[in-house]
Amino acid sequence: MSSLALGAHVRSFAYDDGCEPLLRNVRLELVPGSLTAVLGASGSGKSTLAKVLAGWAIAGGHGRLDGTLQLGRSGTAERLDFRGLPDDPRLRLGAWGQHVAYVPQRAADLLTGAAATVGEELAFALEQRGTPRAEMLVQVDSAARAVGLGEFLLRDPRRLSGGEQRRLAIACALVGRPDVVLLDEPSASLDAQGLVALSQLVDTLRTAGAAVVVFSAADDPIARAAGHWLLLEGGAVAAEGPPDEVEGSAAFTASGVLREGAATPRAPRLVGGDADAPTPLAELDRVTFVYPDAHHAERRRHREVSGPSMPVLDEASFAVLPGEVVALTGPNGAGKSTSLRHLAGLLRPQGGSVRIGGRDILAEPAGRVAATVGTLFQEPRDQLFERTALREVAFGLAGHRRGFLGASRDEAHTRALEALDAVGLVRHADAHPYELSMSEQRLLALATVLARQPRVLLLDEPTVGLDRFGLARLQAAVRRAAEGGAAVVLSTHALAWARRQADRGLVLAKGRFEEA
Repeated sequence: MSSLALGAHVRSFAYDDGCEPLLRNVRLELVPGSLTAVLGASGSGKSTLAKVLAGWAIAGGHGRLDGTLQLGRSGTAERLDFRGLPDDPRLRLGAWGQHVAYVPQRAADLLTGAAATVGEELAFALEQRGTPRAEMLVQVDSAARAVGLGEFLLRDPRRLSGGEQRRLAIACALVGRPDVVLLDEPSASLDAQGLVALSQLVDTLRTAGAAVVVFSAADDPIARAAGHWLLLEGGAVAAEGPPDEVEGSAAFTASGVLREGAATPRAPRLVGGDADAPTPLAELDRVTFVYPDAHHAERRRHREVSGPSMPVLDEASFAVLPGEVVALTGPNGAGKSTSLRHLAGLLRPQGGSVRIGGRDILAEPAGRVAATVGTLFQEPRDQLFERTALREVAFGLAGHRRGFLGASRDEAHTRALEALDAVGLVRHADAHPYELSMSEQRLLALATVLARQPRVLLLDEPTVGLDRFGLARLQAAVRRAAEGGAAVVLSTHALAWARRQADRGLVLAKGRFEEA
């Protein structure tokens, strides 16, 4: 067995001839059973490095690598030397991926989108490799149980929560038992149970001889368990070594890496709104909702169950006053995002009512509701579609289509720049949204919402992937919105952060909300 699982020397990497290198002089040597943490602020190059190691950024001529990748396996070593030239060796992504598994920051990018069940999604890669059926079933069941999805094999992947989809993506990457596992922001959207399962899974992988690398903007529990840290800044190594040495360095102190144990004090504020008019701005009143479920339908066909599916929301109720910040917490799949989508008019209750500003929105088109309610979705790309960041933010301001604000072009331009400045992205005003990092895309999506100054602000997992600077901007935005009289509802698994930022916390369990 080779003592090297994966070695990399990235002298430089860029996506096209016209741009500056995104990575410079980065070296990694991963040995079997090791755990390495690559840390850095938003835009530092973490995800780019992960994609280079996984081959995603190289295969198909998407990027120019000047450097070396060396894969050690079963007593042999495969070395690929790149010079950023047309005659560079071709990296066969399918073959490379059997040994180097990668879970991207956006978990849905790893899923086929065509599988009807979780089990089919997990089996897809094994089917392509011609794995015997009996062995395939064992590997699928083992991978599902390793991430806490053992009872979800007949579920529709599209009906999973964000955290459950991340667990599924991790299981898909591991089902082939790779030699190297690259996890980009693996803790994102996971509840406490999911984090425990992830930690146990990393330990199991290392015991089995896999080299594991986590890429994170925070020194979360997985990163703190690593034996080696590599700190990136501007695409180059700012510090590396044992965690205590890196954490004590000046480079780490100046970086945007979020220290999860550090206190984030809540700034005092006055509750906005009219004290003489305590009508809630956002309210669920005994709302019941059931998703159609492939798992349930399959079991009914086999006469294993009878009766209706279990409701996601079961006469769920809560109300948010003007100027109030309310945090919704609960395990993955509890229905937090479902609740926010009801308030946004994107889902309709099957029982009960949803009121915005005292009016029932059951019969209102979602576009009209959006004139009052601003929503930051869990996946920011779901709401980004324009050619530049500035156009993205200005889109909802100009014109009077679908009930949006009828601002003049000059006013829309000014407010869009102000919103970009508030989230620290004004320097990227002319950049294409998809050229931004995932955390910057989240902040851009937030800016599109803030620019419209909605009366109700809905934030679904807003802290995911944010570095220390991004989190500070998010907190300031929440505070300003509440001080202006908006009702703010956020769903999150960042419980300590939620306790510091919210006026109230609600826990969703078994379809109903209770005070935290």
